Amino acid sequence: MLKLNTLVTAKALSECISNFPRKIKVLDATWFLPSYGKKGIEVYKEGHIPGAAFFDIDECSTRSEYEHMLPSESQFADYVGNLGIDNDTSVVVYNAHPDFALFSAPRVWWTFHVFGHRDVSILSGGLRSWKDAGFPVATGVESHTRKVFNAKLNKDLIKSFEDVAENITSQKFQLIDARSAGRFHGTDPEPRKDCRPGHIPGSRSIPFPKILCSYNGPDGQVVNHGAVKSPDELKQVFTEAGVDLDKPLTASCGSGVTACCLVLASFLCGKTDTCVYDGAWLEWYKRSTPEQREESPSD
Repeated sequence: MLKLNTLVTAKALSECISNFPRKIKVLDATWFLPSYGKKGIEVYKEGHIPGAAFFDIDECSTRSEYEHMLPSESQFADYVGNLGIDNDTSVVVYNAHPDFALFSAPRVWWTFHVFGHRDVSILSGGLRSWKDAGFPVATGVESHTRKVFNAKLNKDLIKSFEDVAENITSQKFQLIDARSAGRFHGTDPEPRKDCRPGHIPGSRSIPFPKILCSYNGPDGQVVNHGAVKSPDELKQVFTEAGVDLDKPLTASCGSGVTACCLVLASFLCGKTDTCVYDGAWLEWYKRSTPEQREESPSD
């Protein structure tokens, strides 16, 4: 295996693809919220890194009303095997969300970690950085030679509804929420019609864009969020939110995707045991009692 850094630059990725084409697999993990009106596969077909496979977060999951819950070991092994990945493959993930250079890629990065594959990295700056560096893009859909992947689920990195409910009283771990402040405080709507905004009692708000640097558009104005901040800057983000990285930590969000951005941020700070509440706010809202939810003042 190549053993790449957690974050890789477009230049480093291009060199790896050229020098070790059979040892590396690039994955496009573009995903959008239900309210966005677009699918990740559409963006992938319009332009992706040559040779990249599309990783469908919704497809590689356990079907439930809580959306893209983690798949079983056999599901994950079969899915990534069909993408041409085995246990000796170095994986690099990116997303091509127009608003955020980092959005859904960390969910796939974390999923590989959960199933025992640590040789997985994220393209710093996303597809935008690849294009800005002048590297080529391909269109359409790529074909891949099937390989055999062996998956082993690490349950220690996952929290359930019951774990989070019990934690309201026990406070065994800190709970952080990656959604926007408006959704967290109940003043902005949720992107899903069957779910209202609010937060789990005792949780702290760290909107995931806080871990990203500002990105300057062609006219010099700040229009997007770019690469991940430095470890020192990330530590400051956690400190300002009242989070102690030396203590147990679990990340949540709307449905378990951007929570993984905060897991990545803590990982870059040296904390490798941050968990994800996989059901996230969507499950919590549907299963909890009104007393277990802090919603808008008008509720």
